[in-house]
Amino acid sequence: MTQEITRTEHSAPTRQFTVLLSPTRRGARLARLLATAHLGDWGLPAEPAAHIVAELAANAVVHGRVPGRDFRLGLAIHQEALLRIEVTDTRAERLPPVPGAVDLPAGDAESGRGLLIVGALADRWGVEVGPAPRKTVWAELDLAP
Repeated sequence: MTQEITRTEHSAPTRQFTVLLSPTRRGARLARLLATAHLGDWGLPAEPAAHIVAELAANAVVHGRVPGRDFRLGLAIHQEALLRIEVTDTRAERLPPVPGAVDLPAGDAESGRGLLIVGALADRWGVEVGPAPRKTVWAELDLAP
């Protein structure tokens, strides 16, 4: 199976926030709370970014967890026009499906919709691999109308 890896180049961020969190449900919840707080401090609406952070952090906890290794949440504003959300874990061998290739789960499935939600809310999203053993799942929101 071939995975498409995308890298988006941006100017240096005008605002940024990065934090390491434990790969637990509590860490995933804290990621959403911290994102909401920082976006509010920056004068930006928390939604839909908080939903994206929640889904990416939950995926890092469920699919990217390695005992003893934290996951990283990063938020960056680029020229007041773009919000980039990044969640990095240490399971590069477990890549999510490429954008556009995420299948709808069975109607009675209790999971499997996270990346569909990210794809619906974000203007763009993708995966970057490296440096080993890391992978970063990112999503971007255009802030300018």
